[in-house]
Amino acid sequence: MGKVFSLAWRLFRHEARRGELTIILAAIILSVAAVLSLSLFSERLQGALTERSASFLAADRQLQARQPLDDNWMAAARSQSLATAAQVQTRSMVFSKGKMSLTDLRAINGDYPLKGAITVADKPFGTAAPTTEVPEPGQAWIDSRLFQLLDIKLGDSIEIGDASFTVSRVLGQIPDAGFSLFSTDPLVLIRQTDLAKANITGPGSRVTYKAYFAGDNTSLEQYYEWLRPQLDDEIHRWQSVEDDTSAIGKSVARAGQYFLLASLLAIVLAAVSIAVAAQRYSQRHFDPVAIMKTLGATQSMIRQVYTLQIFFISALGIIIGIAAGVAIQQAVVSALADKVEVSLAVWHWRPVIIAVFTGVICAVLFSMYPLLRLFSIPPLRVLRRDMDATLSSKTLQFAVSGLAVFLLMWAYSQNLKISAILFASGVVLVAGLIAVTYGLIFIGRKLGSSKMGPWQLAWARIHRRAMDNSVQLISFSITIMLLLIVLVMRNDMVAQWQAQLPTGTPNYFLINITEEQKPDLNAHFAENDVRIEQFYPVVRGRFVAVNEQRVSTEVTKEDDPQDDNGRDGLGREANLTWSNTLQHENKIVAGSWHGDATASQDGYAVSVESDVADRLEIALGDTLTFNVGSEVVKARVTSFREVNWQTMQPNFFFVLSPAAMRDYTPTYITSFYLPTERKAGLTELLKPFPSITLFDVDARINQLRGIVEQVSLAVEFILVLVLIAGSLVLIAQVQASMDERQQELAILRTLGAKGRLIRASVIYEFVIIGVVAGFMAALANELSLYLLQTQLFNMTPSVHPEYWLIAPVTGALVVGTLGAIGCWRLLTLNTSDLLRKIM
Repeated sequence: MGKVFSLAWRLFRHEARRGELTIILAAIILSVAAVLSLSLFSERLQGALTERSASFLAADRQLQARQPLDDNWMAAARSQSLATAAQVQTRSMVFSKGKMSLTDLRAINGDYPLKGAITVADKPFGTAAPTTEVPEPGQAWIDSRLFQLLDIKLGDSIEIGDASFTVSRVLGQIPDAGFSLFSTDPLVLIRQTDLAKANITGPGSRVTYKAYFAGDNTSLEQYYEWLRPQLDDEIHRWQSVEDDTSAIGKSVARAGQYFLLASLLAIVLAAVSIAVAAQRYSQRHFDPVAIMKTLGATQSMIRQVYTLQIFFISALGIIIGIAAGVAIQQAVVSALADKVEVSLAVWHWRPVIIAVFTGVICAVLFSMYPLLRLFSIPPLRVLRRDMDATLSSKTLQFAVSGLAVFLLMWAYSQNLKISAILFASGVVLVAGLIAVTYGLIFIGRKLGSSKMGPWQLAWARIHRRAMDNSVQLISFSITIMLLLIVLVMRNDMVAQWQAQLPTGTPNYFLINITEEQKPDLNAHFAENDVRIEQFYPVVRGRFVAVNEQRVSTEVTKEDDPQDDNGRDGLGREANLTWSNTLQHENKIVAGSWHGDATASQDGYAVSVESDVADRLEIALGDTLTFNVGSEVVKARVTSFREVNWQTMQPNFFFVLSPAAMRDYTPTYITSFYLPTERKAGLTELLKPFPSITLFDVDARINQLRGIVEQVSLAVEFILVLVLIAGSLVLIAQVQASMDERQQELAILRTLGAKGRLIRASVIYEFVIIGVVAGFMAALANELSLYLLQTQLFNMTPSVHPEYWLIAPVTGALVVGTLGAIGCWRLLTLNTSDLLRKIM
């Protein structure tokens, strides 16, 4: 073994000095550096976004219950070095100066919040700023709207139950206030020690008890494992940032999926580059292996020598790749420090482990087939250079390569769906490219036999090097397809985010508007240069039956209407609206909209949000019964709607036909946009309408915009890295054919071919391959995007015909340019120099 190791080491040093290992070493460095930089940046950015999103829970984890929480649970959390806080939430009437209002009362302890910050303002509807203080005992911090509703000022007293409180601050926002246009009671914040004095949480009251926990993930998971057997799913709800289904939570989750997708594609690109480099490495060692066999080397010895070669190359490539990957992402994080919340102090070992794993698996599995071919070289090749390896099964090569790619994707993502989508798209692309290759062979045979010109010479070379060109074509196409996926997904994702929050998105909502107030409200706002959006009629009703079968109407989870309560019903009152016009960002997914001429007009109609229909097991044609006050309304389900809940606009579970609600008097909800600089004028703007309730969502919109901007910037970096990785793969593929092209050029020069003819033919060959690769990549890109957008990202799929033109043109330009650059040194050599190089 010592002799074998010594021989392998001497051969490694010799080839390193000659530059023989440059291609495969560069490919391994590329794979490790790309995966590490992408993964480490993604982990750090995802950690920063998760930390920021934790402020929307006021902690890393939150436990909600419909009964008081066990004090021992909080003590156990503190014993595991977790920070804790508590809150009690209920709805209560607040009285002052003969006026009253229903409020969302929050009683907190002194440790709240653990993440995020309470914001307060100097005056009602003023600019709020974060504070580290909490209300003192006997004090209350109240929402700006409550000043308007009760006609009070700072320092006045309010009554809550049996207790009296001094209004000491204007409450702007609390971290976990939530967002629902129909749960818009003004916030009131008091100390938890004052709750008993108010005496409002007795039997029959609807109270939510909350516990907050913050700490490292390991401690939190260990605590939850201890706590979980003691929880009752009907009473308790454990929530983390990942469970956040708000617009902000979904944006963060979608960003994480994109980072995962980009990293997976970087792994595939790295694998392709190593496969190409290993193929060339093997071919360049056919002669040395044949010589070693003639000198008596055994098959086992040769196998050990070249296995050690791969080990040396892999170890060196992994070490350099890790250093390069860390340096790249450190430089990018430093450059983006002012715009993206990523801390250099946070380190993650998982990206390093996955980068090393990627380098090892790629080097081993993607080198397996080339090495097996190398080991099968017959000794007779010393005398007959035309003899090739006896192992030539392309099926084995594709099987091993495919297994390696899928194993890497699955191991990295731990997501079978995204791995299967990408792998299946690649298989479809490869199958299509094999069929295209035969078409190119046929065309090359026809065109290559005519009068010889640069185009004919290019087609003849495509025909002659059919199998090698098929490998190049597959490599180019997969690379272009992966780059297209990253680019188009980035564009579609950012476009959909921005479409949800365009400039001028309404940041204030008005509710409790009567029919009589609508004209005056419109006129008053128009005089003040404020445009009001659409009015939506709303009536409160209770969903009570399906096909005359009663459903439970017990309130179980007031603040989360999308929790899975089964066929028992919504568990609370529903907000009913009616219209013949389908609302913006609503899409009919089954049945017919009752406003369409083709829809059935038999009886009253109702359209149901699709997720609610699934949860409550409602089918098309079912008859739903609602109690509105003391009256009963029945309507037949004629359609299901898919609703984009991430838009900052009113959305409804049930939309009825107008005829069903003609006997009911609604209130209306609408929205408007007001620039930040005009916020101070809100009080005067609404002064003529004291009964109308204002709901401020400006802070939530700014939070969402901030995350979207950060994620968009991070996506730009990831896109650039993947583009660089893809370009290097293309260069490696061009370099892989240099030896054979060198021989072809020498023969053509010897036969008298002009330099201009040869140069043009080489460029045309790469242009042809680039056009075909680009077109096939565009088609496979559409399949991949459809599956990713519908199955993973929950986005509306779209077709991108512009890329059917852009991809072939870009493929022709890029592949043609890279081919010309890669071959230029050979194309400029004279005949004697070429002959000396191949001797």
